[in-house]
Order: sequence, then structure tokens, then C-alpha cells
Amino acid sequence: MSRIFWDTNLFIYLIEDHGDLSERVAQLRKRMIERRDDLYTSALTLGEILVKPIEAGDDVLGRRYEAALRQGASIIPFDVEAARLYAHSQGSHDPPTGCHSAGMCRPGARRPIYYE
Repeated sequence: MSRIFWDTNLFIYLIEDHGDLSERVAQLRKRMIERRDDLYTSALTLGEILVKPIEAGDDVLGRRYEAALRQGASIIPFDVEAARLYAHSQGSHDPPTGCHSAGMCRPGARRPIYYE
């Protein structure tokens, strides 16, 4: 069992039809479930996946996207402490990874595996 962090694009591939990419991500998620891996993402990811439904004025789609994310992953908050951890992590991660995963950098947290 592993703790795995997904960035926004992987959720978009699951939610929307992106052909082969969607199929590959669905297979990856299926293997993760079989292995009992824990899936994590950031509250920033939730914000990013809600952009398209909000731009379209589609509240139903936005609720569906949010429900899918909440059902399949633990959402890590991005708060003031996470912002500070992000600032300190810049030497060890590229900005998006450091930013999204800063909430998992709290003391005692195990580092996740990243898929972007």
C-alpha cells in the first residue's frame, strides 16, 4: 500500500473523455484500488477542476466534479501553514508539485508518490 498524490490533469482525464489518456488513468486507478493505495490531492486541484463548470455556468456539472473528487481522494487543505511549507519546499520540488502537496509536508506525514 502506498500514499499517492495526483495532480489536476489525472482527475480531468478520469472525468472527461480524453481517449487513450483517460483509459490509461482509469487502469492506473483500478490498480491503485486493487493494491489499496491511498489517493491524495490538494484543495487547489478541486479549484482547478471546477473552473470549466463555473465558466459554463453549469452548477450540476460542478457538483458532479466535486463529488467525484471527494469520493475518490483525500483532499489536502491548502492553508497558511501549507503556504509556509510550500515556500520552504521550493528547493526540493517544482512549484506545482510543491504547492499542491505542501499540505502533506506537515510533521509526521509520510511522503506520497506523485503522478502528474
